[in-house]
Amino acid sequence: MDALTEDEVVRWVEVELEAGRGGRIVTPNIDICRAAAKDPALRELVCTAELVVPDGMPLVWAARLLGTPVPERVTGADLIWSLSKLAARRGWPVYLLGGPPGVARKAADELTSCHPRLKVCGVHAPPYDFDATPEGSARVRRKVVAARPRLVFVGLGFPRQDRLIADLREELPEAWFVGCGAAISFAAGTVSRAPGWMRRTGLEWAFRLICEPGRLARRYLVDDLPFAARLLATCLAGRVRQ
Repeated sequence: MDALTEDEVVRWVEVELEAGRGGRIVTPNIDICRAAAKDPALRELVCTAELVVPDGMPLVWAARLLGTPVPERVTGADLIWSLSKLAARRGWPVYLLGGPPGVARKAADELTSCHPRLKVCGVHAPPYDFDATPEGSARVRRKVVAARPRLVFVGLGFPRQDRLIADLREELPEAWFVGCGAAISFAAGTVSRAPGWMRRTGLEWAFRLICEPGRLARRYLVDDLPFAARLLATCLAGRVRQ
């Protein structure tokens, strides 16, 4: 992971966009790390991103235990606001891709309400199985490419959003892409974020579990919590042996 604050990520993207260089940002959480640990192709997808910053306090804690600390948690849900502020200031068009029907448009309205100079050059909510065929993926890519954005927020969940971004990078080499998960729904206000104190103390997962138990119970309780415990225990053991 890159040891950057949110402000430093924004400045990095600004410098690169000024220079005409694109890139992609991956914000791994425990669920993404668990998937990447089991699949070398997914691990490569994460590690080849220009910026990799931790969306998840367990990763911040693990980095500290390893003696390679990162300054803070940097989430897609926060970057959609701070990078949109940058885009509004610099006149760079943004594109919102993902979320249920109508949600990306509502997110665009919320973002432009906060940043009136923001140019949203397109929004799209592709069907869930858009990538079941090469033609379906190509249709989505054509929409994004035709809009010529400089910043693209893709909220389709890992790894679908990141695979799509990797393809789009070849067609829009001067744009920056953020795989942002539920950030579009958060920005739209259709999904509530946890209170600040829960985000700071690593309890955002508990808030989301309470809000969406049917969808998230297995992921959080059966898959992610044991992985997080093993990760932290391994890092602690490594620190003790040093």
